Amino acid sequence: MLNLSKIQAITLDLDDTLWPVWPTIARAEQVLQEWLSVHAPQTAQLCADADLKKSIRSEINQRHADKAHDLSFLRRESIRECLFRAGDAPHLAEPAFEVFFAERQNVTLYEGVQQALERLSMRYPLVGLSNGNADVFQTAAGPYFQASLSARLFGVAKPDVRIFHAAAAKLNLPVEAVLHIGDDATTDVLGARNAGMQTVWVNTQGHEWPYGSIQPLTVASLVELCDHLLP
Repeated sequence: MLNLSKIQAITLDLDDTLWPVWPTIARAEQVLQEWLSVHAPQTAQLCADADLKKSIRSEINQRHADKAHDLSFLRRESIRECLFRAGDAPHLAEPAFEVFFAERQNVTLYEGVQQALERLSMRYPLVGLSNGNADVFQTAAGPYFQASLSARLFGVAKPDVRIFHAAAAKLNLPVEAVLHIGDDATTDVLGARNAGMQTVWVNTQGHEWPYGSIQPLTVASLVELCDHLLP
């Protein structure tokens, strides 16, 4: 299903492709809550109400709809709003976010991913391409990547074709020479297809293909993909 003769480089989604994202976010939120308990106890009490914290995040997302591609900005402003409502100093949003963000990088790769990246990187240049705010170079996957492009810094998110085209340009390659790999059927697979890339769907959860179009090459893990790409 892949034309291997055309592939000269690979772009990879990060969250839920190389590592499970929600356990990472849960740990980062717990570390943030512990920091708030010391430095902004009234905010910590407010944030202990999960429904209220979720409501505030939703309000911030709506208020800053033009920043939907920048999850770091939205997280920081949500923290700032919680501080304000609780009566703590809003300027604590910056150091509080840095605590969250540092733990956000403490990811646990899926089993076999590090070895798969090592094998792939020996054959292809690898570029991270993410809508999230993880910094691949602060993770165990970092040594295998030549570059990374995030929606936060680029200004638009997948499935917008412009971010895929920008990744190809970063590689100095035509878009059809790049294979994109990701877990999201819409943002990764359809986005990359519309941009002119070949695609692979990493379907770790065994979901059904949700579209009427032809299902791409689908694998349960990056380890399995190596069998299709490498001799």
